[in-house]
Amino acid sequence: MKTIIFIGTNKSGSSREAIRAAERLGYFTVLFTSNEKQIQQRKEYTDVHEMVLVDITNLVEMRKEILALKFKGNEIMTIASFVDSNVARALKLCEEFCPNGTSSNAALIMENKAGTRAVLEGLPYSPKYLTIKPNSKLDTREIEGVFDFPLIVKTASSTGSKDVVRATELKQLKRHVEKFQERNPKDPVIIEEFIEGEQYLVEAIVHNKEIHIAGVVKQEITVGQRFIITGYGVLAYVQKQLNDSIMEVLNSIIDKLRIQNGALHVEMRLTTNGWRLIEINPRISGGAMNNMLKAAFGYDLTAETLKLYLGEKPNLELKQRHFVFTQYVIVDKKGILEKVTGKSRARKMPGIVEVYVKPRKGTVLMPPLSMGHRYAYTIAQGRTLEVAKYLAKKAAEKIQFHLKEQ
Repeated sequence: MKTIIFIGTNKSGSSREAIRAAERLGYFTVLFTSNEKQIQQRKEYTDVHEMVLVDITNLVEMRKEILALKFKGNEIMTIASFVDSNVARALKLCEEFCPNGTSSNAALIMENKAGTRAVLEGLPYSPKYLTIKPNSKLDTREIEGVFDFPLIVKTASSTGSKDVVRATELKQLKRHVEKFQERNPKDPVIIEEFIEGEQYLVEAIVHNKEIHIAGVVKQEITVGQRFIITGYGVLAYVQKQLNDSIMEVLNSIIDKLRIQNGALHVEMRLTTNGWRLIEINPRISGGAMNNMLKAAFGYDLTAETLKLYLGEKPNLELKQRHFVFTQYVIVDKKGILEKVTGKSRARKMPGIVEVYVKPRKGTVLMPPLSMGHRYAYTIAQGRTLEVAKYLAKKAAEKIQFHLKEQ
């Protein structure tokens, strides 16, 4: 059986869409998971043909399971992950068992924010930053006269806005650094200048060192205890000057990281002095991103990424061209979910492509401390970005989470 192994998945979003794409492409799908809950909910993963409980941080254990699959007759075509922190491990195993020219070293650098900053240091789009190594203390002399407040503080392994905070003065900065060091003593802490400007996300695939942009997305950020992206606007048309400036940054990144083949998304802010890089990740964005791009352009980016990992040429030929906006729904207080209303009304709104609600009755909901605390979304198409945005937001307003206090 021609088999694709996936290292980890979320129950929904791009990582799950990738498994469904593999099944549609005719492959036998195997999921390596450390999540015992997924084993218990096995019946809800009909697109996963075989599920293996294994420590997905342990390469030795995963190698044993891969060899066991090969012994049973599975022909391993590729090994992939669409989940934070697992991409480099998956590509490393792929290079061992089914080499298709992927770039695990580049993925490993991108998974570490400190490593990424170090490799790209000095380039015009790289912000000012300072890395505090494990077991080291913040030297205030390195801040005073070099950085202006506010500053961004994050851990090197932060994902989904979980460990990204803002400091407005020195005392608060010290507290943030100490808190991160107590929680993750082996993880470097990064201090960066705060960058003003509109934020964009660029989805891309690299094939034979050539960059192919899959989508340029304007982001809306809700600032609370964390920076949570709650709005995504996919641009159906990108002005040449904007596109050329994005390509210049992407080509520089590919050159510096020596990416031969791979998927990535880049978050940047457009300032009066050009682009400033916020972060890079070696995969398609999670959540609704795959469905947003499908609604905008007609292609399935997870399927095309799998083709890349299979050693084939991905195809990002436009099948349609729509402005698309996705509005996420968050809550402003903590509580236990009793019921959700408004889903049917939201789906009947004009222009709506998809309405998705994640939590079940009895789930504890809370104001967002990470991207995982976004509980629903609406995707709308429109003839302009403003129209799509209006339609998505009006539909999202229909969705109500009814909570009782804990």
